[in-house]
Amino acid sequence: MKITVETTVAARIDQFWHAYTSPDDIKRWNAASDDWRTTAATVDLREGGTFSSRMEAKDGSTGFDFTGTYTKIVAPRLIEYRFSAIEQPWSNSPTPQRGVSVRVTFDSEATHSIEQQRGGWQAILNNFARYVEKSKQGDL
Repeated sequence: MKITVETTVAARIDQFWHAYTSPDDIKRWNAASDDWRTTAATVDLREGGTFSSRMEAKDGSTGFDFTGTYTKIVAPRLIEYRFSAIEQPWSNSPTPQRGVSVRVTFDSEATHSIEQQRGGWQAILNNFARYVEKSKQGDL
């Protein structure tokens, strides 16, 4: 089953793109809840390039690596990548007066419920939006 999450970020597309593709920025916003964090991130932003984010519970009890390969890059509008042998499209577009809209569509997996998967990915996008909006105001 396909799951789609989306949000709108009140920022210019260049600010948006930088925060989404910069390893230092990714470590600051990439978590689904306050008890998780991203401790390391790498980005080789080109078709055939790879990415990796090390996500860990803050109490050290568990963690995992989210890794994949970029299959299509159209800067600053589109990123497609593959992880777990599944294509994952990511796209954004400027919206009049509102900023940049981002949409991520992915195939569900059997380990977690659809609601858990949608909720986790949506929480990460919401954290991203808050981070970018604060960053553009110079609050970070």
